[in-house]
Amino acid sequence: MKRTCTLFILLAGLLVAGCQEQQFATSEEGPQLYVATDGDDSNAGTIEEPLLTLEEAADRATAGTTVTIREGIYYEPLIVQHSGTKDQPIRFEAYEEEEVHLSGEQLEDGLDDVAMIEISGKGYITIDGLEVEHVTTEHEDKTVIGVLVSGPSEYVELTNLFIHDIATYKKDGNAHGIAVYGEESISDIDITNNTLTDLKLGWSEALVVNGDVSDFLIADNHVHHTNNIGIDVIGYEGIAADPDRDFARNGIIRGNDVHHNSSYDNPSYGKEYSAGGIYVDGGSDILIEENTVYQNDIGIEATSEHKDKFATNINILNNDVYENVITGISIGGYDSERGGTTDSVIAGNTLSGNDTKDLEGAQLLVQYYAYSNRVEQNKLTASQTGLLVTNDNKENDDIHFSENDYVYDDDTKPRWIWRGEEVTSLEAFQEVTQP
Repeated sequence: MKRTCTLFILLAGLLVAGCQEQQFATSEEGPQLYVATDGDDSNAGTIEEPLLTLEEAADRATAGTTVTIREGIYYEPLIVQHSGTKDQPIRFEAYEEEEVHLSGEQLEDGLDDVAMIEISGKGYITIDGLEVEHVTTEHEDKTVIGVLVSGPSEYVELTNLFIHDIATYKKDGNAHGIAVYGEESISDIDITNNTLTDLKLGWSEALVVNGDVSDFLIADNHVHHTNNIGIDVIGYEGIAADPDRDFARNGIIRGNDVHHNSSYDNPSYGKEYSAGGIYVDGGSDILIEENTVYQNDIGIEATSEHKDKFATNINILNNDVYENVITGISIGGYDSERGGTTDSVIAGNTLSGNDTKDLEGAQLLVQYYAYSNRVEQNKLTASQTGLLVTNDNKENDDIHFSENDYVYDDDTKPRWIWRGEEVTSLEAFQEVTQP
């Protein structure tokens, strides 16, 4: 039997300023190029006389071209050479239901970073339906990536990709499944319906948007069984050429299934639980909604790792977050030398059974420098520890709690820790959290 402390009221009508979904233009059928493992680069590129290499197809694919790739394994990167336009985008896609593999197995493990799909300074590009696999390194200073978008790029769509077995085997190495790195301005990026799994990431993340990146959509992806962060939105790492634009912003993270992402046993972290399923590290104006996030080290986290910097206007709405090791949702920096979280909303979420290792993270964890945030209309169900909310920092200010539903077993004592002091009744918690 469960006991509830307040009525739970469904959240409705919250809007996030600045976050808009992008619509990619479609054109009438333009030039077609076909690639097949039994083709020839001297061919015309028709379905009857296909090309052999992705390199040749990318070189020929100008605005309006659709490159259709036949089944098989291609042991070469796809490096996009030209931009499309709004009315004449360029597409690279798998043929019908055929399995198209881009494999790094035969690439020499040199010292330079490598990506199996690379889009740099291009616009109006779609990559659809490819499998990207087996990009690995034994070099500590090398980063291996499944798909890389770098700037200045715009209107890029990555969809229906299966990305797996991207790995660094060095303790201080780095790897990504999908990386969007805004050294220069990148905008209007859609990353949808992809699967990322079996990734050995070192210090890095499975799917990352970092630096001068705006107006992005990360939706309906399945990110699971990696050894670090699942989805990460980052700022203030010195990626962007313009320091005033060095943070990802105006983005939507919606409808993703994110689970079993843990840094425990990752050689870069040792026996440390620190990987978030969804993590905003210094981003701004981000909507995180309707995701299912479970059995990660941390469910959803919003903060900044850089002193005096903040995750700002992060709206964490209507997510199902459960059975994560440390906590369900966390805001604020993990120590006094980090940044924090401001002007954000946590509302309508279902948090249950988190804090599985009894690490005192509770269902909701509030850490350093969490200011002017609202926690409203969430349902928090305690694990066997009974701990619902934890805040050990006495300096947090102006966090507004309202209409949350706290649920616990009859034989479990409910607990809330606020500013380092534990209380065991809802009335006492409401009193200590009054502004």
